[in-house]
Amino acid sequence: AAELEYESVLCVKPDVNVYRIPPRTSNRGYRASDWKLDYPDWTGRLRVTSKGKTAYIKLEDKVSGELFAQAPIDQYPGIAVETVTDSSRYFVIRIQDGTGRSAFIGIGFTDRGDAFDFNVSLQDHFKWVKQETEISKESQEADTRPKLDLGFKEGQTIKLNIGNMTTKKGGAAKPRVSGSGGLSLLPPPPGGKTAIPPVPPPSSTAIANHVTPPPMLKSSNVSS
Repeated sequence: AAELEYESVLCVKPDVNVYRIPPRTSNRGYRASDWKLDYPDWTGRLRVTSKGKTAYIKLEDKVSGELFAQAPIDQYPGIAVETVTDSSRYFVIRIQDGTGRSAFIGIGFTDRGDAFDFNVSLQDHFKWVKQETEISKESQEADTRPKLDLGFKEGQTIKLNIGNMTTKKGGAAKPRVSGSGGLSLLPPPPGGKTAIPPVPPPSSTAIANHVTPPPMLKSSNVSS
């Protein structure tokens, strides 16, 4: 994964001054007024780059681009970059060479806006690093949590109870709308009685066709 990481440029400032600083004698912060600000030991270009989660402060020659010194930074604020107590334009950085040796030097910007951009570029990078670390941590915690198995086991069944649908209380039934061209009957008024249609009288044809059964003969053997 480290081989696939590429280097991106976070900030470029064409003018930066480098100073040799006296060793710190106490726990108090560095003071730029203790340096020889009018006589910088080196002047060149500053570039802030990042590769993965590590940022780099690179001091380069303005013309050739040759690297003068480099300061890798894995935390900000931290020991690799410190601000001075008496100015916002000067910083103390820890440079390192390929052999692992390190030294502390002072850097300063003539323009206060350049110092602000330098500071913000480091803050934004490590804010991103913090977010990426939190996202990675949450992802790992989610992977270690037991997963909920919602699948049915062999032979397992489920029972559903579906109740009858009830109508709203106090609501009157709505008449059914007839289809196309159909005629619908309205319900009877409340409290009314339905009239029963009269039975039609028998027709003359039905009377003519009616056959009267013959009278039954009384037997003399049957007593009154």
